[in-house]
Amino acid sequence: QVQLVESGGGWVQPGGSLRLSCEASGFSSRNYVMRWYRQAPGKERELVASISNLSGSTNYADSVKGRFTISRDNAKKTVYLQMNSLKPEDTAVYYCYARISMEYWGQGIQVTVSS
Repeated sequence: QVQLVESGGGWVQPGGSLRLSCEASGFSSRNYVMRWYRQAPGKERELVASISNLSGSTNYADSVKGRFTISRDNAKKTVYLQMNSLKPEDTAVYYCYARISMEYWGQGIQVTVSS
């Protein structure tokens, strides 16, 4: 059974940093895509960043380019999201997503940016 477990969220002041982690388990495939999405109150879920397991290519939402960095540790089946220069508008529930043979979602983790 595939599981995605997120960690690292919390509260931070504007300009601060957080690092999210998502550990995947329950599969053996080496070909999979992992992404981070977020959903703010009253808004639709949006793609934040994605990374290919094989090529390592990354993509970012325009709103986070230059501030967020997605990375992965294949041996640990873990994807990270380093978030710097955080803004109040980054406040949301962040979800880890994996596409293997099917699509899987983590439970979500709260990130709050406020003074």
